Amino acid sequence: MSTALNVAKSISLSAYEYEYSICTLVTRKAEYVEMLESFLEKGFDKESCEYLFIDNTEGCKFEAFQGLNQFLQQAKGKYIILCHQDIVIHDQDRKYLSARIAEIENNDPNWAILANAGGINFKWIATNLTQGSGNVIKEKRLPLRTKTVDENFMIVKNSANLALSHNLSGFHLYGPDLCLVADVLGFNAYVIDFNIIHKSDGNPDESFYKLRKEFIKKYNNALRGRFMTTTITRYYLSGNWFTAWFYNLQPVKFLVRQFFKAFKPKKLYLLDVKKNA
Repeated sequence: MSTALNVAKSISLSAYEYEYSICTLVTRKAEYVEMLESFLEKGFDKESCEYLFIDNTEGCKFEAFQGLNQFLQQAKGKYIILCHQDIVIHDQDRKYLSARIAEIENNDPNWAILANAGGINFKWIATNLTQGSGNVIKEKRLPLRTKTVDENFMIVKNSANLALSHNLSGFHLYGPDLCLVADVLGFNAYVIDFNIIHKSDGNPDESFYKLRKEFIKKYNNALRGRFMTTTITRYYLSGNWFTAWFYNLQPVKFLVRQFFKAFKPKKLYLLDVKKNA
């Protein structure tokens, strides 16, 4: 056998150092300490769980999209909990959460995200949490498959290899962004029965509406219909069945090829090399 094989390394399925990675962006350390203590009291011990945080107390080192991507890349837990600093685990515990995860895993191993609130469809929002005022919002029919999740408490399956968008930034809508990425990769998201205290009721300020506009613009472009060419075939992708059928007709594809030949020369796709100053 060739000695060249000595430089190669066979890989196997990942073995995780922890069961849970609890990851938080921190701006108020006293509140974060209260959160930590509640996790520890409810069975998330330091031996089988890791606690990771980004210190934004003296300025914004990372906004949410950048920061949570760091957590998703560096966390060593089988399950990554991305949560706000203003939550408290108060009623149900780690054993209960693990049972809810096992329930989803047994029935849908293609899950990637679990949360306590989210938008099920264009009309229906499912919420299962306790507000800071003490008001309990309890969805009776859980678990539910969801299109989006709220960011206060999200569980991400590490093996799904998810990441947030590079071309969005800020502190809103990263839950829906993560759900869209998961959907494209073939995974599902669920709202589950795990009730915690979330002190804040949300803050749709000016930055929220600015990011909402950028979010819509980004995904209008990302999910646009498009012609695709590989080395051996050509086809058209669209979420609309009629355009998908029409633009995949051979005569239509021929005419489109002539358009690109006439108006889209290769020089338009060259890397724009910056000249040295």
